[in-house]
Amino acid sequence: MTRSCLDSMRVCMARVRRALRFLAALVVLASAVAAEGANRPQVVPRPRTPRRLPMGSSALRDVGLPAIRGLTVGPIESYLQPGRGYGSLTFERTLDEVERAGGNWISLTVFGRVWDKQGSGVTLDFERPFTETRDNVLRSVAAAHRRGLRVLLVPHLWLESGQWRAELEPGSEARWRAWERSYERFVLAWAKVAEEASVDMLSCGVELRSWVTTTRAPSFGRILGRVRGTYSGLVTYAANWDDVEDTVILGQLDVIGINAFYPLHWENGASHEQLLAGGARAAEAVGALAARYGKPVIFTEFGYTARANTAIEPWLWPEQLGKVEVDVDAQAEAYAALLFSLARVPGFGGTFVWRIYADLGDTSQEPRWGFSPWDKPAEGVLRAAFRTRWWGDGPTVADW
Repeated sequence: MTRSCLDSMRVCMARVRRALRFLAALVVLASAVAAEGANRPQVVPRPRTPRRLPMGSSALRDVGLPAIRGLTVGPIESYLQPGRGYGSLTFERTLDEVERAGGNWISLTVFGRVWDKQGSGVTLDFERPFTETRDNVLRSVAAAHRRGLRVLLVPHLWLESGQWRAELEPGSEARWRAWERSYERFVLAWAKVAEEASVDMLSCGVELRSWVTTTRAPSFGRILGRVRGTYSGLVTYAANWDDVEDTVILGQLDVIGINAFYPLHWENGASHEQLLAGGARAAEAVGALAARYGKPVIFTEFGYTARANTAIEPWLWPEQLGKVEVDVDAQAEAYAALLFSLARVPGFGGTFVWRIYADLGDTSQEPRWGFSPWDKPAEGVLRAAFRTRWWGDGPTVADW
């Protein structure tokens, strides 16, 4: 037998072993579903979401809110694609798919435009005029509520320079104060929309590390207070996974949010056991955070792309990578490792998957190996995870 034939056989055997590990992970999830099926949460009409929570990391379940099984539904706002974004019939068909997948929440992302990390100000218009986006969001929230889905609204910053919002640094004291006023105008505009639409939860910021982990955090805290004067519902903030412990304003939130792009391993070709160990590390950190603050912790974003070794640096966007090896199984394995590890962690209130789009059939927003789990093995893992019982659903008879 030639060396090339031997090499081909080795590659094939490696793929077979990997497929078997992935199937084993699915069997574990399926077994959990079967064992706990009798205790599965029943679909009931959506009661009004409480406007405040009691103290404690179990606060969400204490007020009757089951664990969040959410999907971020991204916008399609280009004028070149009318009738496919928020508020459209296409969007409503996507909501139906969320329901069928076992989802009970959606997250809607609304962007403000910033030029670069010097942060001169936030422009409310993004792709479309603010008033048009506002009306589309109002229709979207109403459509979700008609289906019994709850809604998290996330005002987000888009930096045209491609820089990361966590590194915002206006520079002088005068520029910082101008930035703070501009951001307050942006988030209060969406807080008014959230109040009008009876949005169930509002995120007041996303990955603003240079602001909320520094001595400037009190100014963000003051903005939080003004948001609460405008919006009467639950408030969160989406901290990055590696700076949430340093975020100063967590005590002012109803729910602690994490953009949970946890690396599960640090070397290529990680085994399923190594990925599970990474999931266990993340679970330990989440449980400790919930206990420390006495508040529920949720993943405001969670996801992995469909590429080889995706669990090493899952935060990398498709545009940040050059040549990519598509690997839908790697995405599914990472999903299984993290979701299975978190499902029974005390204080964990659930997750929002990053992400699908307002039109599930749209292929223009990201490549095949992007974050969306739809029509990939990760979708099956997600459906299985959504149908098992999570700690946030409340105790079962077996827990008594």
